[in-house]
Amino acid sequence: MDRQHHADESAPSAPRTLAVVTTAGITFVLRDGGTAPGADLLALRAEACDDGPPGGDGAERQLRVRHRQPGFALAEARHGGYLVGYASGLPLRPSTSWWKDLTTPLPADVTAEYPGRTFAVAELLVRASWRRQGIGRALHDMILDGRPEERATLTVAPGEAAAQAAFRKWGWRRIARTRALAAGDRDAPGAPVLDVLITDLRP
Repeated sequence: MDRQHHADESAPSAPRTLAVVTTAGITFVLRDGGTAPGADLLALRAEACDDGPPGGDGAERQLRVRHRQPGFALAEARHGGYLVGYASGLPLRPSTSWWKDLTTPLPADVTAEYPGRTFAVAELLVRASWRRQGIGRALHDMILDGRPEERATLTVAPGEAAAQAAFRKWGWRRIARTRALAAGDRDAPGAPVLDVLITDLRP
């Protein structure tokens, strides 16, 4: 394994390459924010999430906004120049709506956010033909390794058995369920229900 660390002297708004890892023909790259998601990332997301054609829906707008948020991080896995998987995330703000749509409320000391408390893993996607090769775990570890926050959180569908099993193995635990409401929705009884998982990032 060949690991390189970079500290680019770029402008604050420019994306920086933070780390590069090459193993078994796959190159993993960790970057911070400051750039719009590339066409290959949008295409992979559309493929993995069955969103339809990439680039024409609210998902792309959401991704573009997320990429500009302070603290945003993106880990990519490529075989040659071909994107086979990625993970992205960002710190939760004190005003976050992450905990707003829980099916059962949690105590305030669990949901209260302050700078440095929680990093949210927004996406962790691997192309179907590249799964079960350790790529998802490597992306997971890369995006969380060295994070300054106290804990991390993510959501996963209850029926995603493989993902649920993997996250349990990697130290995550379920603490709640939430409704996956589209932006702007106030009440959507038929919205999908997702499990909310957390894991500690500090000993």
